[in-house]
Amino acid sequence: MSEFVYLYRGGQRGASPEQSEQIMQKWVAWLKQLEDKGHMKDRGQPLESEGKVVKGDGKLITDGPYAESKDIVGGYTLVQAKDLTQAAELAKGCPIFDRGGLVEVRPVMEM
Repeated sequence: MSEFVYLYRGGQRGASPEQSEQIMQKWVAWLKQLEDKGHMKDRGQPLESEGKVVKGDGKLITDGPYAESKDIVGGYTLVQAKDLTQAAELAKGCPIFDRGGLVEVRPVMEM
């Protein structure tokens, strides 16, 4: 089994506390399904929208990231799958698609 990172991008938040709770229940159920099938390596965490960017030879620190909201990474999960194709198929169950977001599936490089 190889490791893959799911990067969650975009997706709208619930308009009410009740709707947010329903969304969270879908996430919990999907993550539990991945765990029950032996694919979960690390549930990961949601990420705050604010941050800093360090770049260049001078290692300049600026506020950021400032990208379109659909491009902001909102969280991550580490899963195990036999290959990239299976990892992508497993991502299809993610509730972020109900909210207009996407899942970027990236293999973890073995070193």
